[in-house]
Amino acid sequence: MFKKVSDLSRREFLVKSAAGIGAAGLGTLAGCAKQAAVKPGAGMKMGLVTYLWGKDWDLPTVIQNCELSGLLGVELRTQHAHGVEPTLSPTEREEVKKRFADSPVVCVGYGSNQEYHSPDPDELKRNIEGTFELIKLCHDIGASGVKVKPNDLPDEVPPEKTIAQIGDALNQVGKFAADYGQIIRVEVHGRKTSEIPNMKAIFDHVTEPNVFMCWNCNDQDLLPPGLKANFNSVKDRFGDTVHVRELNIGDYPYQELFNLFTAMDYSGWILLEARTEPADPVAAMKEQLAVFKDMIAKAQR
Repeated sequence: MFKKVSDLSRREFLVKSAAGIGAAGLGTLAGCAKQAAVKPGAGMKMGLVTYLWGKDWDLPTVIQNCELSGLLGVELRTQHAHGVEPTLSPTEREEVKKRFADSPVVCVGYGSNQEYHSPDPDELKRNIEGTFELIKLCHDIGASGVKVKPNDLPDEVPPEKTIAQIGDALNQVGKFAADYGQIIRVEVHGRKTSEIPNMKAIFDHVTEPNVFMCWNCNDQDLLPPGLKANFNSVKDRFGDTVHVRELNIGDYPYQELFNLFTAMDYSGWILLEARTEPADPVAAMKEQLAVFKDMIAKAQR
């Protein structure tokens, strides 16, 4: 039996969430004078998603390589070699928590494959209940949230019905997560659901204040009316994580994206979900961190 966060009321938790991540960079009143001298976007920090870079590493290696590279936050992907799964015993969970506590690397959260678009009620229920188990896991290992995703708008179902279903499921898992001091990060992902207007429509149904959008740097972001307009249409729903691919590969306009995040003084984690397979991943991580810092500096200028 897992102990819930009993010393924190829902109202207190949601206030803290809003202060820490919901506004993504507004800061506290007490720190305003100090922050006045800090350049916008200075709070952004880079971490790693163990998607390809890290999928074959055990947990000590994940932490070691993040520390060596300077990417001091990590979102642990499900079914990867580090083995951080809901099957861990209470003792094993405590060991994971201690490993991160003894290092400068933050366990940002868990990258799940939980999705809520299926028209099959049993499948939907399995995904919601699976998310509940991951919320407990993240609480126990000292992480702050679970990444989930919509993944489709099935052709045989009216889109507005599926959109409402996904929104309702997010409210269910968000309410459960609040009791454990966790947040829900909704990755912009999937066929049709990666289109920003559809993600906005999903979030129009979301009422739980600890459910946030994780921008995912998809080609669909560039569809009319363009990156800036799409970004601005949902930026009030952003949380504390963004997924990017290699910043110096491909055609995605990362500098323009960093300009937009800097302009809103975003202060969350920019998490590298790399797609290549370099011979020296730590060197590649260091390279990406250097590109990241350069893009922020350009945006601040």
